[in-house]
Amino acid sequence: MKAAVAACLLVLLGACAGAPVQEMSDARQAIRAAQAAGAAERAPEVLAEAQALIDTAQQQLQLSQYREARRNAIEARERAVRALEAARAAGTAAR
Repeated sequence: MKAAVAACLLVLLGACAGAPVQEMSDARQAIRAAQAAGAAERAPEVLAEAQALIDTAQQQLQLSQYREARRNAIEARERAVRALEAARAAGTAAR
C-alpha cells in the first residue's frame, strides 16, 4: 500500500516537474493574438512585458529550470491577454 502511494506521488511530482510545453504554447498563442489585434500600437508596454516574460521562460526552459519557466510562461499569457483586451477596447473606442 505504501509503495503504491509513493509511486503515485512520484508520478504526480514528475508531471509537475516536466517541461511546461503547454504553458509555453498558450503564451505564444496569446502573444500572437494580441499582436494580430493591434496591441503593438494600442498596448505596446503590456505586449512588451509579455514578450520579455516568454523570452525569459524560453531561456529558463533551455536551462531545465522548468518551475520558473512555467511561472513566467503563465504570466506571459496573462499579460498578453491584457494586451489583447486593451487593443480591442482601444479599437472599439476609436470607432
